[in-house]
Amino acid sequence: MVAVFMALIMTKRMTPVLALIVVPTIFGLFAGAGLGIGEMALDAIGGLAPTAALLMFAIIYFGVMIDVGLFDPIVRLILRIAGNDPVKVVVGTALLAAVISLDGDGSTTFIVTTSALLPIYLRLGLSPVVLTCVAGLANGVMNILPWGGPTARAAAALDLQASDVFVPMIPSMLAGIAVVFLFAWHLGILERRRLGGDIDASVVGGASGSTGSAGSGGRSGGRGSRSGGPRGVVIADHRISTESIRTLVDDHDTAMADTALDPTRATLRPKLLWFNAALTVAVMVLLVLDILPLAYIFMAASAIAILVNFPRVKDQAERVVAHAPSIVGVVSMVLAAGVLIGVLEGTGMVSAMAEWVSASIPSSLGAFSAVITGLLSMPMTFFLSNDAFYFGILPVLAESAATFGVDPVDMARASITGQVVHMQSPLVPAILLLVSLAGVNLGDHHKKVLWRAVVVSLVMLLVAVLIGAVGIG
Repeated sequence: MVAVFMALIMTKRMTPVLALIVVPTIFGLFAGAGLGIGEMALDAIGGLAPTAALLMFAIIYFGVMIDVGLFDPIVRLILRIAGNDPVKVVVGTALLAAVISLDGDGSTTFIVTTSALLPIYLRLGLSPVVLTCVAGLANGVMNILPWGGPTARAAAALDLQASDVFVPMIPSMLAGIAVVFLFAWHLGILERRRLGGDIDASVVGGASGSTGSAGSGGRSGGRGSRSGGPRGVVIADHRISTESIRTLVDDHDTAMADTALDPTRATLRPKLLWFNAALTVAVMVLLVLDILPLAYIFMAASAIAILVNFPRVKDQAERVVAHAPSIVGVVSMVLAAGVLIGVLEGTGMVSAMAEWVSASIPSSLGAFSAVITGLLSMPMTFFLSNDAFYFGILPVLAESAATFGVDPVDMARASITGQVVHMQSPLVPAILLLVSLAGVNLGDHHKKVLWRAVVVSLVMLLVAVLIGAVGIG
């Protein structure tokens, strides 16, 4: 079922939303779900409803923050540091994504990273797929933080302390981040070669006002006329007209593509910069403290942000409508993923896979159960949700490994090394959000990111074994 789904979206025979609905429906019927398939899907969708609400209002909140100019200084700083080198832009993407991932929420990471960097990528001619690849890898490594989710799940499933699982894995996490930066550097080199050399970022910055003004018009409810004379952007030895840059932006028209760096857009609120910054910091603190549901935090924050920045009722309605395209795209994919999750769990596929995996490990390899678990965590967490793997499969594997003298804490540590691969799964709402905001096809993202994610996970597992964090019985 998952293989057919992946084949359809990677060959672009079907959109992810349709594939998430059609493929599991067909396979579920063949698996004997019958008329119960509707209840399976609705049960899973009900579980995803808080996530859908979180993504919807997170998009509104950060979209408003982009509108009012909160991230403009960040974009200008990145441009100033990156200069005219695509390599620095791509490496900067990895750094920004890794730092923001410290809050433990992938959706927040991808919204902020995309909002800050996608305008730069489009106006410099860099591939948005590179952005999604690098951001996805960096967030996948940082996802093993105790408050990120999988580490806490592994600890809870095996009755361990989260700190006992995570702290010995810090060197492994740092090694993973180092590999991500190497990949980012290499991708930047490839982009530089593709473009024929460095980019005159100062000229692009000068032209962005004209292109950005058009974008702000679109954000306000309708694209206005685009001003600008015959100025062009110098990329290597070729002169690309400003119209070409506009066409590039239009081809990747997303909610995050066309507002940053435009100093004249009507939605700017420079006098409220510190209020908006303080509100955003407060949101981040509440996310880390985890004292309120994430969805409610963003609902309340969105209401406050819109009310303070746009007191007029007409303007408030315009801000919500302006971000509707991204909301529909992301929420529809999240809800559609409920069909796939519902069929996996409702038909018993998850339980059958767990039994098959545990029975497939030969007794002669029992002493290597932790390493095998680390290897299995890559495909298993890609095909299954974290809950299904950590609460359904990991305890079975740990119980089997105990007979060979393998400590449960070793099993828990090994199990989190596959999170870099897991974070690229279509079952992860955050990755659906990332590709939607960046205007990237999920199949194109997978082609570039999956093998790199496997390499990063393998390096993390290898380092964990070498330093003794993951032992061999």
